[in-house]
Amino acid sequence: MAVSLEELLSQVDATMRGLTGARTLDALAQLKSKALGSRGFLRAALAQMRELPTEERRRWGQELNRLKQQLADAFAARENEIREAAERKKSFFDATLPGIRPSPGRLHPVRLATRRITDIFVHMGFDVFGGPEMEYERYNFDLLNIPPYHPARDDVDTFFIAEGIVLRTHTSPVQIRTMERIKARERVIVQMISPGRSYRRDRPDATHTPMFTQLEGLQVGEGITMANMRWVLGEFARQYFGPETRTRLRPDYFPFVEPGAELAVSCPFCDGKGCRVCKESGWIEVLGCGMVHPQVLRNVDIDPDRYTGWAFGMGVERLAMLLYQIPDVRMFFENDLRFLRQF
Repeated sequence: MAVSLEELLSQVDATMRGLTGARTLDALAQLKSKALGSRGFLRAALAQMRELPTEERRRWGQELNRLKQQLADAFAARENEIREAAERKKSFFDATLPGIRPSPGRLHPVRLATRRITDIFVHMGFDVFGGPEMEYERYNFDLLNIPPYHPARDDVDTFFIAEGIVLRTHTSPVQIRTMERIKARERVIVQMISPGRSYRRDRPDATHTPMFTQLEGLQVGEGITMANMRWVLGEFARQYFGPETRTRLRPDYFPFVEPGAELAVSCPFCDGKGCRVCKESGWIEVLGCGMVHPQVLRNVDIDPDRYTGWAFGMGVERLAMLLYQIPDVRMFFENDLRFLRQF
């Protein structure tokens, strides 16, 4: 059925009015398809031109081109309006809404454990000292009575940076440096701890990493005995693990102490009754300790006949794992926020 010009103009007017109601690009596309699509009313009107006389066909074609251009411009303008409105809505900022509270940062569990241990010893009168992480072999090994043939000095165990320079394998060199500084005093008294990063060639597993946090301590003076060491370390264990914690010393060997020992605490997981963590023994070893070897004192020009001392060393990651009941040391280094937000 042929469409008159008046009917065509009426359809165009209805389409123009419908543009205002099109709020989305999808609605606009549907409306455009009805007008300008392959099955739209303009295409249908164009198809009937073949049946018109030549003069009327020319007039009809001019009118269809005008209407087609008018609709195309209207659809393009409306599409821009819809896109701009969407951008304004996306970027709209309501100043009356409450602000978004940023997530506060948290201290790493190893840092928390380091602070806890440090606070305990500081309150018992210990000073805190630090030292370089790249250390001379002289300080890292020689002055600590570790001979050249000791396996710790092999490159399979230690990171060598240059000739005579290593990444320190413990923080004991800080103790040597501290004793060197105070040896000129009339009366030698040292009571210090040295927390810091240490490095060893360990393959990462549930209990070992190439980089770890070591915290060591030293007390040197006149009349210092193992009784001093026993009381200080026992008090530390009670303040760190709980007042009911029991401790015991067992003989052990370290080149820089004589006699040497390891301190074990009653298992905090089973209260010493025996469990999988303590291998049913009821005890967990937490640190090595002992009386400072006389040769170490001589190496820093301190008279071992007048002065004695004791030292200890612990891995902070191990202490943190026991305190927070963490099964794998690698969890400290994975930067998993689900883990870190628990502390």
